[in-house]
Amino acid sequence: MPYLVNEKCIKCKFTDCVEVCPVDCFYEGENMLVINPDECIDCGVCEPECPIGAIISDTEDVEEKWLKLNQQYSEVWPNITLKKDAPNDAKDYEEETNKFDKYFSESPGGTDIVKNNNNEITEKRYEEKK
Repeated sequence: MPYLVNEKCIKCKFTDCVEVCPVDCFYEGENMLVINPDECIDCGVCEPECPIGAIISDTEDVEEKWLKLNQQYSEVWPNITLKKDAPNDAKDYEEETNKFDKYFSESPGGTDIVKNNNNEITEKRYEEKK
């Protein structure tokens, strides 16, 4: 039962969930995050961290729309492992509905912030996965 990110994340992109994930299975798009369902260990620690309730279990995704989207984009977007600031206008979109049809972007996030083996924070430009 992996966890998934749904359209509530679009244009909000709070990353509180990223910091608590023990397996680093979040991936960053231009205006939302996704979870790689094959990497998710179903621990559930990310779900309560999302301030807008954008993380759901796959059992809540009856039509498997979000499972397919999370799988597809986690294979091409860069991994994100550290919390970033939310977009400046995130609060403006928290209560909006139908965000997928209005705002979804296939574009990857611009940079990946990671800790290296020495626990130093580094930022690198997105490189397309092969």
